[in-house]
Amino acid sequence: MKFAIENLAKVRREIEPLLKQHYDEIALNKDIIKMNPDWEAYARLDAVNALRIYTARKDDQLMGYFVVIVSKSLHYRDHLFANNDVIFLTKPARKGLTGVKLIKYAIDSLAAEGITKLHINTKAHQPFDAILERLNFEEIERVYSLVLR
Repeated sequence: MKFAIENLAKVRREIEPLLKQHYDEIALNKDIIKMNPDWEAYARLDAVNALRIYTARKDDQLMGYFVVIVSKSLHYRDHLFANNDVIFLTKPARKGLTGVKLIKYAIDSLAAEGITKLHINTKAHQPFDAILERLNFEEIERVYSLVLR
């Protein structure tokens, strides 16, 4: 498996079918909230160097992605934080240490850029806490959700 940071223009068409798999497997409230990515907003983030797309490839085939958004912290203005947007590996890529290595690759890349902190949120119904704990992440808060319509 090869890991890289890639730009949106290069990987968008390859990511789209994986996003569909990701949505089908992970999303909640699908009867109300349909997948409809705002590609223009992603492109704007990419244009201002706020989007990071880390990829896992096997024989040039995209097997997974880890997308984060980098921004100045509103509470700690001297620091840049990276917040995950989406993370997904195809089922064949989940064997072994691919997830650990993909996240570790992103950690190393973000640290080299001077990013202070990386936040990763997980779904309660499909957590991967053991992987995050292995990488020395700590649980810091919980998020609750309510569908309003």
